[in-house]
Amino acid sequence: MRFRSLLFIAGVTLAGFVHAGPYAPAAGQPGSTAVSGNDPSIAGWATGYLNYLPGPNVSSTFKTPQDALGPANPSSTVSLGDNGVITLTFAGAIFNGAGADFAVFENSFSDTFLELAWVEVSSDGSHFFRFPGFSNTASPVSSFGSIDPTNIDGLAGKYRGGFGTPFDLNLLSNVPGLNVNDVRYVRIVDILGNGSVLDSLQHPIYDPTPTVDSGGFDLDAVGVMHLAAVPEPSTLALLCAGVILLWLSMLRRGRTASTALIDPTQRG
Repeated sequence: MRFRSLLFIAGVTLAGFVHAGPYAPAAGQPGSTAVSGNDPSIAGWATGYLNYLPGPNVSSTFKTPQDALGPANPSSTVSLGDNGVITLTFAGAIFNGAGADFAVFENSFSDTFLELAWVEVSSDGSHFFRFPGFSNTASPVSSFGSIDPTNIDGLAGKYRGGFGTPFDLNLLSNVPGLNVNDVRYVRIVDILGNGSVLDSLQHPIYDPTPTVDSGGFDLDAVGVMHLAAVPEPSTLALLCAGVILLWLSMLRRGRTASTALIDPTQRG
């Protein structure tokens, strides 16, 4: 009996490995890439938003884009609705450092109820470039159905609430028109998960569909690990004034030195 039980357990474990996808597992599991909302490497959070354009299936209760600003808080989010869009801004420039440069947080209540979105970045606010994203979910997912996170990569919403999906600008380092050391805008685009949207390998993307009231991707926050601070206008003004004063001082000293070197017999 004990031997049969061990065989049963081994079979279940093996089945889990057989059905697991090729990508990182859920938050808290070995090999996960999830970024905790209180990770000390997070240097800053989104401070502003532009162009919040919610799609269908969102009630007014969940249409407060300010809820996506500041630190992660799964109880305070803005819903995008089907194919909805929002752009986040920051107090400085996101730059391409070692490893992940920023993370996008959703508010899922479990490791398998995952609503997905594309992530795009821009240096100028006009030209946006999309991170590649991949989905191996083979068939449609019902409204409260499940997704194996090991079948998802490069899409926001891979992890449960309190844990962000990381994005590394190095993946876009050769894209013309994008300065990966001066990213000022992050755009989140909900994916309608009925299979009509294709991933970067032309596979259909499935996630829980339909969802209503707080439909689509529920954006909690965007945390930045590599953030170059931009000086406040007053600080910048003081810096410029200091440079001017230093230049005038050096110019005055140069003139004094030149006068001292003139031959006294040549002076008027």
